Amino acid sequence: MSTSVTQQQSPIKSNEEVRERLRELPPSAKLVAKVLETEEPLSQGQLAEESLLPDRTVRYALNRLNDAGLVDSRYSFRDARKQVYFLDV
Repeated sequence: MSTSVTQQQSPIKSNEEVRERLRELPPSAKLVAKVLETEEPLSQGQLAEESLLPDRTVRYALNRLNDAGLVDSRYSFRDARKQVYFLDV
């Protein structure tokens, strides 16, 4: 089994840097970021409903946003089994 190490980028310093990091991401990640920009923290299922993307695509987008240092997560206060995601900018 191979293991891969994912390096997160350093914290964001400016709006221009956010735009530059988003430019490099796939369209699904850009859409998920836009939904998170206008909403309170959302679960993966809620993001799928709001963006009209399949769950698998949302999961991929969240992983890409996380790798770029643009999104963070925490456990939901309503349901500790779920994580909610928010922009980390």
